[in-house]
Amino acid sequence: MVSARFRALLADTRPLSHPDFRRLWVANIITVIGGQLTVVAVPAQLYSMTGSSGWVGLTGIFGLVPLLVFGLWGGALADSLDRRMLLVVTSIGLAVTSALFWVQAALGVTNPWVLLWLFALQQAFFALNQPVRTAIVPRLVPARELAAANSLNMTVLQVGAVAGPLVGGILIPVIGFSALYAIDAICLVLAVLMVVRLPMLPPIGAPTKAGLRSVFDGFVYLAKHPVVMMSFAVDIVAMVFGMPRALFPEIANMSFGGPTEGGWVFALLFAAIPLGGVLGGIFSGWVSRVSRHGLAVVIAVIVWGAAITGFGVAVWFAPGRPGLLVAVAVGCLMIGGAADVASAAFRSTILLQAATDDMRGRLQGVFTVVVSGGPRVADLLHGSTAALVGTAVATAGGGVLVIIGTVSLALLVPAFVRYRFTP
Repeated sequence: MVSARFRALLADTRPLSHPDFRRLWVANIITVIGGQLTVVAVPAQLYSMTGSSGWVGLTGIFGLVPLLVFGLWGGALADSLDRRMLLVVTSIGLAVTSALFWVQAALGVTNPWVLLWLFALQQAFFALNQPVRTAIVPRLVPARELAAANSLNMTVLQVGAVAGPLVGGILIPVIGFSALYAIDAICLVLAVLMVVRLPMLPPIGAPTKAGLRSVFDGFVYLAKHPVVMMSFAVDIVAMVFGMPRALFPEIANMSFGGPTEGGWVFALLFAAIPLGGVLGGIFSGWVSRVSRHGLAVVIAVIVWGAAITGFGVAVWFAPGRPGLLVAVAVGCLMIGGAADVASAAFRSTILLQAATDDMRGRLQGVFTVVVSGGPRVADLLHGSTAALVGTAVATAGGGVLVIIGTVSLALLVPAFVRYRFTP
């Protein structure tokens, strides 16, 4: 009986019995592990070049603009083109961009603007790639397994986000930035080899033209579904106010006494949120048994805000006792990561269930802009705020704003709290 109850807590792996979803899932693993090396290397290289969190925070604006433009366009393309073909082309683009990162590092380029513009190019391909990567899931698994499939995909993201920072942060002082970028490029080439084996996935029904009108139609569709709109709103609040990753290099260096380039504290801070997400994903068997998805999202985001607040408090008291407070800070970030993966799984399921197949690409484009763009705005906001009030106040204050904002939204749109998933 105990064994059965324990198995019920573990992730629901039924979606992996479908070969095409399994191929996509493996490709996601390869892509995320390599990509997270770049996620760590870019801010670390910028901080190494400039010694400023303000420069690191600029990754927010250089990442946000491509995400806004190409995320929305990528969603429209996913509704008008064969989704397998689009996934292959954009995956190749990501691999080429990573190779360019390797070239600039190998040549010893010291101009931070070069790194920022390369980052913008990478984010453009990412924004084109992500909507189609998620929009195809409902055509690979039955509806009753959709929440489990989303949870498995979120777990993959978190696993890569753990491996990337841990490996990257520790190895940067050992092998340098160019080697990490090279590993990322190789991983992305392997991912391309996996996605080419997916079946052709042409649009169902009459294909739409991927223009401004198509993008506008996606927003009109979204405006008619307030529950879906709320799933975006709560994530914007959570990420914009509660994602202090742009401050991790400075916190690791100034609060916890780490080196200016990488180091184990730097690696732990970047890995802590996804590590919590991995643990949350491993023990995500419960998500398939929850029907109140709206309420679950609200609770998860409040937990995220409380965890980030706790992290900021730990940073405030860190000077003089960094050893103990590192453990507290990492623990808070892990709790936040577990809450975030639960929120993401439920929000993705709400979105995929609410949309018809001919609209999924465009709504996933909006989803990509919100999920990935929110942290970019947070990078800029936290970087500039920390320059004025310090990293601890910027972080803890952001966590408090997450809680206030989420509760306010829940009170404004009670239909979201009452929303139930019906397979």
